[in-house]
Amino acid sequence: MGTLLRAGDVVCLNGDLGVGKTRFSQGLACGIGVSEPVTSPTFTIINEYQGRLPFYHMDVYRLNDPLEMEDLGYEDYFYSLGVTVIEWAERVAELLPAERLDIVINRCPEGENIRSITLIPHGEGLAVLVKELMKLVCIGN
Repeated sequence: MGTLLRAGDVVCLNGDLGVGKTRFSQGLACGIGVSEPVTSPTFTIINEYQGRLPFYHMDVYRLNDPLEMEDLGYEDYFYSLGVTVIEWAERVAELLPAERLDIVINRCPEGENIRSITLIPHGEGLAVLVKELMKLVCIGN
């Protein structure tokens, strides 16, 4: 997926604690060409990396109010020439851009290490991205 992301894309990750949101973010960063280690920004809120595009990794779990995002200058990230990934995005839902890709990660009852990942594109560009991704990862119909 990281290879398909474009400047200005916002990816919103949702799921329970420990489900793999940071690990998913690391994979996206790798696909964008980030070579340095990507760590959870739980305490710093935002980490910035450089790949073929700037990669902004946010974790808003510790925010007490979505309006705290204003102090961080969130719009500068959302509407930039980079890719923004937000962990716990549902906590700031009212601030999210209309065009974004929501990803929900859940544990599956079949096993501790099995996850279901649901992609919900908002906007035509991200719908195209999801279709392209499905061509790459799905076999058969």
